[in-house]
Amino acid sequence: MKGLKIFQYGCGKMSVYTMRYVIENGGEIVGAVDINPDIIGKDIGDVMGIDKVGVLVEDASKAEALLTELKPDCAIVTTMSLLKDLEESLMICAKCGINAITTCEEAFYPMNSNPTLTNKIDKLAKENHCTITGSGYQDAFWGNLITTLVGASHNITKIKGSSSYNVEDYGIALAKAHGAGLTKEEFEEQVASLDEISDEERQKVIESGEYAPSYMWNVNGWLCDKLGLTVVSQRQKCVPQFNDYDIESSTLGMTVKAGMATGMSAVVTTETKEGITLETECIGKVYNKEEFDRNVWTVYGDPDTTLVIEKPDTVRLTCASVVNRIPDVIKAESGFVPTSRMGELKYIEKK
Repeated sequence: MKGLKIFQYGCGKMSVYTMRYVIENGGEIVGAVDINPDIIGKDIGDVMGIDKVGVLVEDASKAEALLTELKPDCAIVTTMSLLKDLEESLMICAKCGINAITTCEEAFYPMNSNPTLTNKIDKLAKENHCTITGSGYQDAFWGNLITTLVGASHNITKIKGSSSYNVEDYGIALAKAHGAGLTKEEFEEQVASLDEISDEERQKVIESGEYAPSYMWNVNGWLCDKLGLTVVSQRQKCVPQFNDYDIESSTLGMTVKAGMATGMSAVVTTETKEGITLETECIGKVYNKEEFDRNVWTVYGDPDTTLVIEKPDTVRLTCASVVNRIPDVIKAESGFVPTSRMGELKYIEKK
């Protein structure tokens, strides 16, 4: 990481850590952009809560010109959760020949949810000899940890996982993607109804680029890719979560009243040609005062093995995973390359 020039694309909650971790690993933030007028013009040191760095956040409309001028080794994109919402930023990086890594959850393995746009980005990145990928908390805690457990098993029949996180920690785009703040009727219409279609209809939506996958949809694809499993079928079901008293949401800027959705549980079931079933669940919601992050996975077979992690610092683990992946991104082949093809996450030694 020492001596690498990094460009920060999006200066919200996650960038506070990604930028600091880059600097503490010996890298340099050479430029930063955002769309929020309250952030544009600020020194990135003010964004991070440290001394001024001398780099100001500029309007995202200047991103292409800045990337062309600064020629960073890699861009970190921390903006939205769906690939289609990152099309402009990732295409700009690919057009400029700039490696990019994003916290966008769908970008972890978008081949199975938006192949049309993934192929479009892949083609441009290959033409301009750069690598685009997605990483974050799931890279370690829903990905590499699980494949390591599988690697320690004699035989497996099923992988079952469940992970919960507080949508308050990630910003408004993620909270809204989980249906937080919707009434039960609005959730059924805007979120749950999208799962009540046939496999053929779903595939048409996927090919159109309008599918809204839960995070485990892409995680299951990543796991199958890493493990060499052949997907036969995959489906998801989104269920709203509720609380029995009102909760204030600073991210949504509203009171989520009892009876309104605090978020959702999304269960993705994948059947494979090899006879191994993946059943994974992510629970994202506005937490009440008793709730906390939890990650539980079981590999069934010979033997059964369960991994439980309570109260992981999901935000900082996400940002550290992204920064630690940057050397892998720089070394990877050109195109849109998932981290399932980049080897294990490695710690960056502090020198």
